[in-house]
Parts: sequence; C-alpha cells; structure tokens
Amino acid sequence: MRRAELRATAKAWTAVLAVTLWCGCLHRHHHGTHNYPPAAPSANQPSAPIVQGEEGLASWYGHPYHGRPTSSGEIYNMYAMTAAHRTLPFGTEVRVHDLDNGQAVEVRINDRGPFVEGRIIDLSYSAAKAMGMLGAGTARVRLEIMNPTVLSAPGIFAVQVGAFRERANADRLRDRIAQRFQPVIIQSFDRGDGLYHRVRVGQESTEAGARELGRQLQEAGLATDVFVVRLN
Repeated sequence: MRRAELRATAKAWTAVLAVTLWCGCLHRHHHGTHNYPPAAPSANQPSAPIVQGEEGLASWYGHPYHGRPTSSGEIYNMYAMTAAHRTLPFGTEVRVHDLDNGQAVEVRINDRGPFVEGRIIDLSYSAAKAMGMLGAGTARVRLEIMNPTVLSAPGIFAVQVGAFRERANADRLRDRIAQRFQPVIIQSFDRGDGLYHRVRVGQESTEAGARELGRQLQEAGLATDVFVVRLN
C-alpha cells in the first residue's frame, strides 16, 4: 500500500475512534443525571396541592425526632405508620409504592418535609422498615392518595428559604427579605439536639402561587434553594 493510502487509512480510524469515545462520554453523562425529581406541573394544569401518582425519592427519619412535636402538633412516633410531605394536607392517607422492589405501605401525613431537593416524602422508621429501605436510606416511589377528597380543602402555602441553627442568621435573612416581600415568619423547632429556625415567606392560596413567589425570591437573589410548604 502506498504511503498516501496509509496516511488516509490512519486518519479514518482516528476519526472513528474519536466519535466512539465522544458517544461513550455522552452515555455516561446521561446516566449520571438520573436523580428522579418529581415532575413539575405544566402551566395549563390545575393548581392542586398534588397530582395523583407523584413520583420521586422517599427517605425516612427516626431519632432524634422520636418523641418530638411534628408540624401538625402530634408527637412523632417513629414506630407508627406516618410520614412527612411538604404540601399534602395533614390527615392524607397515602399508599407508597416502591418502584424497584414492588413493596407498598400505607401511611398518614402528619408532618412537613423532607427539605431535600428531589425527595417527596419522609417515612417513619416503621414504614421504611416495611418497605425494606432502611439500609439504602432512600427509594424511588410513587404516591397513591387513598382519601382524595381531603385535597379539596383550601390550603395556605409559603416558601421555605432557609433553616438555621443560629437565630441571628435567621433574623438577618428575614429582615433582608422583608424589605421586598411580606409576610416573612420564623418557625423554631427542636430537632432533638437543640433549636433550629426556619425562614418562610408568603401566604399563598395555591401551590402554583407559592412556586411563582419562590421564583421571584431566587431572581431577586434572596434565596437559592426554595421549598414550597403547606402551612395548614
């Protein structure tokens, strides 16, 4: 084979190898983006507190919250079949389906949380044990509302913009936000290892309104991570 033909063949194989490596990098990057966040409602969907069949990550909590008041005022019992959700009304009965192992449990919402991006429900210790997710800590789940009439109750929604161990830090953020948005409240809670202070903004009548308020707070540079939470 002539030298020119050898150079052409080498260039061709180099191009093939480059394309192959590039596609392989795209494939690995694509798999790295699966964090299973709940799907955001489209603009033409009704502003209901939740869509039946919500999917995302479940987590669980036990100590040091056991024996402490929940957001509903009940005392948290890690051995009861309960859970925390950011926007479902208290008293909502939910069947939680594990999308990987096929297990399912029924829980009652009596607390607020989890305040971690991508997670949609925080199960009690006993509920997580029944699901077989204690070791892993999280599981991909789908939520089925068992008493959907409870969703028709009017709601009051706010945007949580931070939680602080030091009250002074919460006060500073409240004062800064209050110059442009009202109302801003601080909710103090005992996690079992001392007081923490949540800063929450607004009193919206719909979840969609609270999401828009969260967007405005982010655009104004007053918040980074925001969570819509139902106050009632």
